[in-house]
Amino acid sequence: MAVGILDVDLCGPSIPRMLSMGRPDVHQCDSGWVPVYTDTQKSLALMSIGFLLEDPDEAVVWRGPKKNALIGQFVSDVAWGELDVLLVDTPPGTSDEHLAVLENLKKHRVDGAILVTTPQAVSTGDVRREITFCKKTGVRILGIVENMSGFVCPHCSECSNVFSKGGGEELAKTTGSVFLGCVPLDPLLSASIEEGRDFTQSFPDSATFSAISSISQTLLNSLQTD
Repeated sequence: MAVGILDVDLCGPSIPRMLSMGRPDVHQCDSGWVPVYTDTQKSLALMSIGFLLEDPDEAVVWRGPKKNALIGQFVSDVAWGELDVLLVDTPPGTSDEHLAVLENLKKHRVDGAILVTTPQAVSTGDVRREITFCKKTGVRILGIVENMSGFVCPHCSECSNVFSKGGGEELAKTTGSVFLGCVPLDPLLSASIEEGRDFTQSFPDSATFSAISSISQTLLNSLQTD
């Protein structure tokens, strides 16, 4: 499967760090910018403003029109090739980035949005507004994921509700959305992301891997049956 990840969190581009891609040069071809590939098989392609900044600590202080223009370039001027899935990672909220993505993807089929929340009410309140945004713009909600749902002990692997639990599932029920599942706060997953290791390869027997795998498979099945 060929997958592209478009990182439009212009003020906080974290995808390159999370996938341990460093700061490779972005080249151009006749079709536009060449995305950065994570593997030799070119099965996962990335594009992020993080690859374009001269200084990784540089702040992106842009108004809406400049953000919109770059997102337009990311959608139309990147040589993505034939993709099975293009995943667009957006910042929290309902801002210029979200509107720009929808505007530039009008000529393509947008399958829908995956909304991620933590269990706390302050987070589910934000996601409730994102649900309203999706309904107003005609974007189908593929489902809701509850992140940081419990804490996995690194010593005994028991999951405890350090914060709270169930806020995402309750939000899905009250809004008539699909609840995709929970992902716990797992130190092994956090360390893997920080160190650039593939969590799925390193800890295939963990409960966290099972949760992520189940959510991914549910989404793929949903997309394939449409």
